[in-house]
Amino acid sequence: MLPDGAVDRLLDSAQTIAKVCRSSGVHQWDLIGFQSYGHQLDIEAGKISMAAGGGEGGFGVRVVDDGRFGFAHLVDASAAEKAVQQAVAIAKKSPSVSGFVLPSEQPAEEVSGRMDKHILDIGPEDLLEQADTVLSHVRSTDERAVVTGGGVGVSATASCLMNSEGILSSGITTSHGIGVQVSIEVDGQLTSSWQGQSGRSLLPAVPECVSRAVHWAQVTQNPLNVESSAVETPVLLTSEGFSPLFSMVVPPAMTGEKMVRKESFWSESMGKEVLNPTLSLYDDGLLNGGMSSGSRDAEGVPRRRQTLVENGTLSNMLWSTRDAAQQVAEGRIEEAFSTGSASSGGHQSPPSTGCTELFLTSSQPSMAMEQLLETMGDGYIVNSVMGAHTANPSSGDFSVTTSAILKVENGEIIGALKQAGLSGNLAKSLKGKVILGDDVRRQGSYSSGSMHLPDVLLMDGLRVNPA
Repeated sequence: MLPDGAVDRLLDSAQTIAKVCRSSGVHQWDLIGFQSYGHQLDIEAGKISMAAGGGEGGFGVRVVDDGRFGFAHLVDASAAEKAVQQAVAIAKKSPSVSGFVLPSEQPAEEVSGRMDKHILDIGPEDLLEQADTVLSHVRSTDERAVVTGGGVGVSATASCLMNSEGILSSGITTSHGIGVQVSIEVDGQLTSSWQGQSGRSLLPAVPECVSRAVHWAQVTQNPLNVESSAVETPVLLTSEGFSPLFSMVVPPAMTGEKMVRKESFWSESMGKEVLNPTLSLYDDGLLNGGMSSGSRDAEGVPRRRQTLVENGTLSNMLWSTRDAAQQVAEGRIEEAFSTGSASSGGHQSPPSTGCTELFLTSSQPSMAMEQLLETMGDGYIVNSVMGAHTANPSSGDFSVTTSAILKVENGEIIGALKQAGLSGNLAKSLKGKVILGDDVRRQGSYSSGSMHLPDVLLMDGLRVNPA
């Protein structure tokens, strides 16, 4: 799948761009390059609908001169002159940030498990076989169930990072992902569930997300007739139901820029209790096999494992090099330095501050689903939400809807609701009584990085309004 010498060719192109940067007269520069190759297969209406493959990539180049920076992106080195000129022109018109300089070379830890050689050997026929296996598994689990959408794909990416201060790194990462929309229609009543799973290593032929999709399509059949009335109630959010809200609210609140600009609900809370005292948050940029971890961040600064909230108390914030320099220059904070938290969404945008591999943990023993339900007593289970992007990252307030919700009485699931509204303030709920489940699953973020989240029982501050 990955052509021989892909990294070497990427580095050759990077050297060509670097030469143009050196001749441009700017003080400093950095560039990041990607070249991805992959295969993808789509599933629609219970059948394999399309197979595709190919590659894409390019370079992003940033120039820095007297605290000013400009950024441009290009597809290949043949456009280096034009791209660098564009970046220089932007830098000349940009405001100067006193103290903003690019990082120099520092030793960085190796992070393993980011490439699986087995994935490199996967071709379209292998994806076809996996898709057939998934379709057969769904049919054998429930003859009513149909995979109405989704797909499976693999990719390999060659990448490089280079700057004027001596930083040079390169390597290959792989990924394997699957997503399925499973639907069940009985007597005109349609229920559906989307579940997905991905990782750096080869997934099983039938990942566990497939069974979860079938399960939620099954348990949401035959909804209860209930009176529409908003009530404050305990809510058990599955990892899949919790992650969209968590990703919109918590990771942005951890960035130093938002904290010091008072755009985070945890602004001015350093050293204070912000979560239930049993809870901790840490960001592991050195996680082996992580989707967002690695030896260096998008600016070349060594990544690290850092505790952000310890036993409920806020203890750290995240910085990229430029964000730290800018907030110091504006007088919002006396001192700030990169925490190795610069992230890149690709070659078409400059680095920004973000989490890598965010973990929510508890000092209390985790519970299996049955124990969580017993502890809840009366309440609801929510497996997915719609409208999480409307959550307010400055306050923690949110109001979403769900059609994957189960009603619980006396620790027993009594049935599903057709639809319901879910609202509250996530920051306040996380300060109340919180109990974590024992099954931690990686979830992709709507903002940046990955989140490793269990099922979460929130006992306080949430409202459910059955439709």
